[in-house]
Amino acid sequence: MLSNCKIVLLFFFLLLLSCKKSGDNGAVKPDPVPESFSFNSLKVNGNFNGFNYYGINTKPVVKLSFSKALDKNSVSGNISLKDAAGNSVTYSSSFEDNDATIVIQPADNLLFLTKYNLFVSNGLTAADKGKLQTAITVNLQTAIDSTDKFPVISDDELLTLVQKQTFKYFWDFGHPVSGLARERNTSGDIVTSGGSGFGIMAIVTAINRNFISRADGLARLTTMVNFLTDKAQKFHGAFPHWINGATGAVQPFSEKDNGADLVETSYLMEGLLVARQYFNGSDTQEAALRAKINALWNGVEWSWFRKNNENTLYWHWSPNFNWDMNMSVKGWNEALITYILGASSATYAISKEVYDNGWAQNGAMKNGNSYFGIQLPLGPPQGGPLFFEHYSFLAVNPNGLSDQYADYQQQTVNHAKINYQYCVTNPAGNYGYSNSCWGLTASDIPNGYSASAPGNDLGVIAPTAAISSLPYTPEESMTTLRFFYYKLGDKLWGDYGFYDAFSLKEPWFASSYLAIDQGPIICMIENYRSKLLWNLFMSCPEVKTGMKNLGFQSPNL
Repeated sequence: MLSNCKIVLLFFFLLLLSCKKSGDNGAVKPDPVPESFSFNSLKVNGNFNGFNYYGINTKPVVKLSFSKALDKNSVSGNISLKDAAGNSVTYSSSFEDNDATIVIQPADNLLFLTKYNLFVSNGLTAADKGKLQTAITVNLQTAIDSTDKFPVISDDELLTLVQKQTFKYFWDFGHPVSGLARERNTSGDIVTSGGSGFGIMAIVTAINRNFISRADGLARLTTMVNFLTDKAQKFHGAFPHWINGATGAVQPFSEKDNGADLVETSYLMEGLLVARQYFNGSDTQEAALRAKINALWNGVEWSWFRKNNENTLYWHWSPNFNWDMNMSVKGWNEALITYILGASSATYAISKEVYDNGWAQNGAMKNGNSYFGIQLPLGPPQGGPLFFEHYSFLAVNPNGLSDQYADYQQQTVNHAKINYQYCVTNPAGNYGYSNSCWGLTASDIPNGYSASAPGNDLGVIAPTAAISSLPYTPEESMTTLRFFYYKLGDKLWGDYGFYDAFSLKEPWFASSYLAIDQGPIICMIENYRSKLLWNLFMSCPEVKTGMKNLGFQSPNL
């Protein structure tokens, strides 16, 4: 039996032995975890501009630099180049800065005006097996193809071509029963009263340009006027916004907008009066057309739309909802023609008091501020959408026209120049805006419709905005027309002229045509070239009287 002393000694021996083993340098240790690494810098074609790049060439060089040398074997599985549809694009890669920078370049040329995304996942590893801290996405969009898409012709020939192709919307695509203008190229039986007024002026232009014969134009207009007389629903002489082109029944524009639309009726009457003045022949067919136009024109009860004799006109009336929409027609916007025609009526005229109080709001429609150094007489800040200066002035000649509220030549020209300068200055940074690509107005937009303007800039350009401003900004508009046709024509030019709108930022091009956008193109080009429609409308004796009664002054009155 061990003594107590031996037991103590054995205990200390075992304790020392245990301590030695636990501190043995030969024991197995876990491998240290490699530190993660970070993205350092990016350059696309030698420049850094965040992670979004527009207008790049079709074979860009992208350099991505990191805080560590990369594991080359991890690149192919963790760096991808794809188009917007998710299709992979083959690329080549090389390394710089001791493998801390990777250089990516597409193997083949990318497509023009197309979006691509370069993805770097956090599965990318360094040479020491460290992981990338944060994934990276670089958005790339290639530039437009700057080559001419069509043979270069003279400006005069180009204007004729645009008018002729745009006219086809109203001629080839007019409703087969009524002859009236479909609202848009997907509208089926829905025709538009206001757009048909623009279409009537387009037909007059087409006859004058020898696109169609006078006899064919007269036959089509007779069909249209007969339909408006015999089939189309009217309310106190006014037409609805939309009509069924086969039956003449109202096609509601909205729930309560299922009756009269006085402003749309104004555009229709504007066109009819132009046609009446143009078809001045003594034969029975032209005389019959004039008589029916006069009956429609004299049947509009303009003064009734004052709603209980208020000193303003109201836009809508419904047989079901009466005046519930309660929208008075007041300036400044596209509806000047409504008050001019109301004052010009021989049967239901309105007074200057209605014009002053309702339209001019006793001067409240004045602006007077300057934008980009250009003074704007009337309307909202920076002018609003450009159709304000188109719809009424398809027929009313603004040159030399004035009243107590404005010089209308200055109004139309300056509004167009402000719109132009806004796009050139491009405060919203929308890709593609330039001195050859401008024009904000109401049009289709991706997945919808909106009245684009400097105060509502969605990055969408509508060809009708700049082209229809040719009488106001001839140099700026012609430069843009050339750009639309020659540079974007493969995407923007179709069976009925220029498509409705586009965005180079998206990029997106509409496939649609709208009557109220196509009509001003052909009509305002004609006013720029010959003043044809202006001269015809301003020759109406009742228009001369009505405008003088409102206080307008013009060498054309």
